[in-house]
Amino acid sequence: MTHNSDQASALGQSVSLRPATSADESFLIEVYASIRADEMALLPWSEEQKRAFVLAQFNAQQQHYQKTYPDATHDIILSHNRATGHFHVARLEEEIRIVDIALHPGNRNRGIGSDLLRKLISEASQAGKPLTVYVESFNPALRLFERLGFSRSEEQGIHILMQRRPEPDHSDQSSQDAQSIK
Repeated sequence: MTHNSDQASALGQSVSLRPATSADESFLIEVYASIRADEMALLPWSEEQKRAFVLAQFNAQQQHYQKTYPDATHDIILSHNRATGHFHVARLEEEIRIVDIALHPGNRNRGIGSDLLRKLISEASQAGKPLTVYVESFNPALRLFERLGFSRSEEQGIHILMQRRPEPDHSDQSSQDAQSIK
C-alpha cells in the first residue's frame, strides 16, 4: 500500500492511511492503553501506576518494532478523516508481515480492519508472498484472521503465527496450458 492520493479510493471512500508522525504519539498511546484496559482493570494498582506501566510497555513495543522492522511502514488509519487506529506493516524479502494493527474501541467491528487486511492480502498475493501476523491466543482478532483465510503456522506460548499463502496466479497457468496445447 503506497501513500498517494488514490489511497482513499483504494481503501474505500471513508478509510485511508497516512504515515504516523511524532504528533500522533498521544493517540497511539491511547489506542495501546485501550488494548491493555481489561488486563489493567484486574491489577490493584493506582491509576498513576497503571498509566506509567502502559507508557513503559508502549515505549518498549515501539523500540522493539523499530529495531526488528526498521523499514516497516507505520500508518495512522483514518475513517472519515479521523484517526481511528494504526497499521504497522513490514514488507520483507520472503513475506509481508503485519507487525501490528489496532483500532480504537469505538471503531472496532465496523469492517475497517477487514477492509485494510483484504487490501494487504491482495498486495501479498500480487507479490507472490505469504502474509503473516502474530496473534495472541486470547485476542478476538484471531477469528477475523481465520475468516480471512489465515491458518495457524506455529505456536509459541500464547502467540500464534498466522499465515496466509498468496492466491495462485491462474493467468500464468492458463498461458502455460495454452502453450502446452500448441
